[in-house]
Amino acid sequence: MYVEGSYPTLTLPVCIGEGIKLLSFPPWKGGIKGGNLTCINAINLYVMPATSDIVQKLWNLCNVLRDDGVTYLQYVTELTYLLFLKMAQETGAEKQLPEGYRWVDLVSKDGVEQLTFYRSLLLMLGSEDSSQRVQAIFANAQTSLKQPRILNKLVTSIDELDWFSEHRDEFGDLYEGLLQKNADEKKSGAGQYFTPRPLIDCMVALIKPQPGELIQDPAAGTGGFLIAGDRYIRQHHDPFEWTEAQQSFQQHQAFYGMELVQDAHRLLLMNMMLHGIEGAVDLGDTLSPAGQRLAKADVILTNPPFGTKKGGGLPSRDDFTFPTSNKQLAFLQHIYRSLKPGGRAAVVLPDNVLFEDGQGRAIRADLMNKCNLHTILRLPTGIFYAQGVKTNVLFFQRGTTEKGNTKAVWFYDMRTNMPSFGKRYPLTREHFAEFEQCYGDDPNGNSPRVDLGEDGRFRCFTREYIEKRNENLDISWLRDESLQSGDNLPEPEVIAAEIMEKLRIATKEMEALMILLEGEEAAEAVSSSVGMPTLE
Repeated sequence: MYVEGSYPTLTLPVCIGEGIKLLSFPPWKGGIKGGNLTCINAINLYVMPATSDIVQKLWNLCNVLRDDGVTYLQYVTELTYLLFLKMAQETGAEKQLPEGYRWVDLVSKDGVEQLTFYRSLLLMLGSEDSSQRVQAIFANAQTSLKQPRILNKLVTSIDELDWFSEHRDEFGDLYEGLLQKNADEKKSGAGQYFTPRPLIDCMVALIKPQPGELIQDPAAGTGGFLIAGDRYIRQHHDPFEWTEAQQSFQQHQAFYGMELVQDAHRLLLMNMMLHGIEGAVDLGDTLSPAGQRLAKADVILTNPPFGTKKGGGLPSRDDFTFPTSNKQLAFLQHIYRSLKPGGRAAVVLPDNVLFEDGQGRAIRADLMNKCNLHTILRLPTGIFYAQGVKTNVLFFQRGTTEKGNTKAVWFYDMRTNMPSFGKRYPLTREHFAEFEQCYGDDPNGNSPRVDLGEDGRFRCFTREYIEKRNENLDISWLRDESLQSGDNLPEPEVIAAEIMEKLRIATKEMEALMILLEGEEAAEAVSSSVGMPTLE
């Protein structure tokens, strides 16, 4: 519903014969949505603010909510509930909701009555009386709001937004903007679920997902990779040329995966719904037997969570050849085992996956046997919210045989002598331009490539060379000038976090050695004496 004075107006003089048919709205999409007008002299067009402006407006409300003790993550979760109700009204999807528990019912109430009704509404929508998707979004939903005036402020502000089912993407972008804001606030703890959009877009553009392909994210977070994959496909292929069956496949089957954390899963479902994607992304643990039920994929795009299996235990899956408590190594096994022959993947992984000995070495060898690991991008520091964790992107294609698929690996060093990215120096898509040019147009790394030598960022190393390094892929060659000059050093807390991470890895290797020499009790004694916490 448009509110007079809420938006800037644009006046266009119009006088066309007997009348004019108004086709669509808003004006930046080509006109006005409505019916017939008869010989009018002017039309006032209400121009909706840019998505970023709305995001900022909604985010500013969070400062008001802080007085009620609401955290950033709780605020975005609260917005998820309310935005879902509002969108259901505007898009005609309210039939998914029980009668009497809809946006109009919430808006019609005020004060304590509104807050009490809101609490009962959340319980009802999470019950069996709602559709399956609504149940998933509202599962175990509870409000963090304590004061009726705070809820009323949120409801009133959201009610003033304008929703159009034809232009759902704008509101998908709005929601993604809120998720980005939430991730930027490190205190929220939400960064662990959020991969920076420029990195996602780079990975998707190089992998080139196609219509009709099955695209999986086994650690889906808030859905960034799946949504970017859908966006890429629609930008490079005309959906109007698809058959009804093809359109149904893209909406309901193409994108799927799994997410472990319920709060992240809730945000994910809302994010996908706002982008018109209804694929099956289940709440569950990919490293449990549930992960074995995920269908084989043509494309896998993912950023698995950092750290070790909680409690130090092994994944409960029984189909991994190399059991390990290292979550990233376990996820890596799932990924290359889940690709169809010829399927391709781009995966964000920390440095320890490249050099960890024991099972790590065996898993890397197995990966390079079963797949063509053709490219590794060494990412710069500061782009993720787990400080001190250095990361990479591995690009590989599943072979049609089980042996000898990797002949050589190309490395692009985007880390050495690069700034530490963060709020002061944000990462943008332009920072990946040189790497994308070196990578080439072929998604499987088959484009012509040039080794830039010891002074360049792009180099090739043979499989034989890597094998002589005991399958160690932690390869660097550029001289780090920042360490020599002292310029552009990371923040002290980042350096401290890097030291802690190295100590954690060293302690883990000591534990493994002690188990071999003296048994588990001695290893536990080493761990407790060092006092290193488990990185979750």
